[in-house]
Amino acid sequence: MPNTATPPSSESAATPPVSLADQQLPHDNPHHTRRWTILAVIGVAQLMVVLDATIVNIALPSAQADLGFSDASRQWVVTAYALAFGGLLLLGGRLSDLFGRKWTFIGGLVGFSLASALGGSADTFGLLVASRALQGAFGAILAPAALSLLATIFTDGKERGTAFAIFGAISGGGAAVGLLLGGVLTQYLSWRWCLYVNLLFALPAAVAGLFLLHNIRSAADAFLDIPGTILASAGLITLVYGFAKAESDGWGATVTLCFLGASIVLLALFVFWMTRAKHPLLPLRVVLDRNRGGSYLTILLAGLGIFGVFLFLTYYMQQNLGFSPIRTGFAFVPMPVSIVTASIVAQTRLLPRVGPRPLVVFGMLMGVLGMSYLAQLDPTSGYWVDVLPALVILGIGFGNIFATAINTATLGVLAEDSGVASALVNTCQQVGGAAGTALLSTIALTATKNFVGGKSAAEVHGYTVAFWFSAAIFLVGAIVAGLLLRPGRIDPQHGGAVGAH
Repeated sequence: MPNTATPPSSESAATPPVSLADQQLPHDNPHHTRRWTILAVIGVAQLMVVLDATIVNIALPSAQADLGFSDASRQWVVTAYALAFGGLLLLGGRLSDLFGRKWTFIGGLVGFSLASALGGSADTFGLLVASRALQGAFGAILAPAALSLLATIFTDGKERGTAFAIFGAISGGGAAVGLLLGGVLTQYLSWRWCLYVNLLFALPAAVAGLFLLHNIRSAADAFLDIPGTILASAGLITLVYGFAKAESDGWGATVTLCFLGASIVLLALFVFWMTRAKHPLLPLRVVLDRNRGGSYLTILLAGLGIFGVFLFLTYYMQQNLGFSPIRTGFAFVPMPVSIVTASIVAQTRLLPRVGPRPLVVFGMLMGVLGMSYLAQLDPTSGYWVDVLPALVILGIGFGNIFATAINTATLGVLAEDSGVASALVNTCQQVGGAAGTALLSTIALTATKNFVGGKSAAEVHGYTVAFWFSAAIFLVGAIVAGLLLRPGRIDPQHGGAVGAH
């Protein structure tokens, strides 16, 4: 189907390229009448990608006992996915711009489901790791296509707020849903169902997308930036792998320093190439806008801090409070409920009135408060008084951060850049999560080793030190959001115009 560009007018030929809000009015958008049904399909796809990170973590002990791989090897079940997903996201986003969002979205769903089926049926460790890498590769195609579909379909200011509230709630709460679903599937069925379950998400969504979506190629006249793709993919892969090695081998290990150093060089060369390339993989205009650049940084920082909640609280509730995997999953439920509620209120009521800066700063400060609350835990603490309030506080914070930052990061972007702009959102989340897991795990382990006392008290001390560091990360996020995001409200009529310049 031909591209839906600006309607012919006497003014369009004389004006420069404009944003999606200007390019697509409701009567020009072929998806307009089915937009809420399409949002449901996009939400299912996003939930599958987000929860996959934690649902497999719950299944790991059972998979290890079944397939017989070592403790040293088990990290590859997680790392293989992270490397492929994080390393190929920018390429996946550009593919949706070049070849159309419908077919990249459906292709990502089908590929993800086939890779999940391969992993669920794996009878060797090598096959399981290979399937996880394939999942990551197809996830890197799927996730940017889903977000760019959302950004291009919802251009009306008020409806966009509602759509991004739902999408942000899924992005922020999907990890907690993964813990719950993983516990149920592992305990009552098998660890293999933590992979098979993706077929129940992906295949119906692919069939629905086949009938609901039109294929629109926003950058049909552009070329794939091969040097930029190689530099970006290699830089991101070495960066994520460096963080993984930091978690397992330590920050001072030679292999860690080599990979992190190589990633800095490769990503610096990538930025340099972006200033020279005729058709850059990531046009610098996407990130040099204050609001978008600030949003990407806040998503990165939130990713750094959020994994402290899921990682350490999972251990605390199972080892110190004696919770089963299922009870642990249910214990996290108040967080996604808070995220959903806060996202809807922030995007539909507050964002059009006050703009993104107050909401993101408030969300970051709630992150500081929630993490500081958790830092008071000790071996005698309980769930209802010492954990639950923090989960609600953090949920409110994440609901304000993620939905607002994701919305703002895709505002005002040119149609031909929507895929790669969406990919950068996922890249920041992925890199932030990988770095946060490595950093906070190292901090917690060091604090545990240096603590003088019993094993249980030492472990809790390690968690609380990590929570303090996470609180500091959210404080930095509040400062960054306050300095970079523009003051002022979003114009709900224009959709892409934010604040004062």
